Amino acid sequence: MEKEYTVDICGVKVELPVLAIAEGLSIAFFNLHGAQALTEHCAKHLAKIVKGAEVIITAESKGLQLAHCVARELGQEYYAVARKSKKLYMKDGIEASVKSITTKDDQKLYLSGHDVNLLKGKKVAIIDDVISTGGSLSGLEKIVEMAGGKIFCKAFVLAEGGAADRKDVKYLAKIPVFTY
Repeated sequence: MEKEYTVDICGVKVELPVLAIAEGLSIAFFNLHGAQALTEHCAKHLAKIVKGAEVIITAESKGLQLAHCVARELGQEYYAVARKSKKLYMKDGIEASVKSITTKDDQKLYLSGHDVNLLKGKKVAIIDDVISTGGSLSGLEKIVEMAGGKIFCKAFVLAEGGAADRKDVKYLAKIPVFTY
């Protein structure tokens, strides 16, 4: 039987499967893919937190629909997406290295020239589903700085483990890291 963890996200209770990611380490896995009502709910609450940002950025892929909905809530026509693979149209973009708790190997984040121009000189809100070790966030911070944007706010649906103690991030709810 799979173990679950219940989290209350601004009045909505969500059952998260607890998954082992390494020997002696498990996480409550949060996935917004396909969860339209939950994504909309979280986006409305995050939009209130990042109000005043001029542009939103996220890393693919679980933050995509969330960033889309937050940008819409804020009346922004575009949002920036840091990709995990370099696409053909990204010849004039930038890149940064990143290490995430849910990905085995080091990754790179790539930002297109269009999105670099979108961020340049703007107040940028970094949006994503979960912050844990901060590896993905660090990569997004590098991308924003390289593009000439100013980090306005860093907001997440969930803060996992010690990330909930960080003073530089905002989040809607927290979840534990399970060690045994």
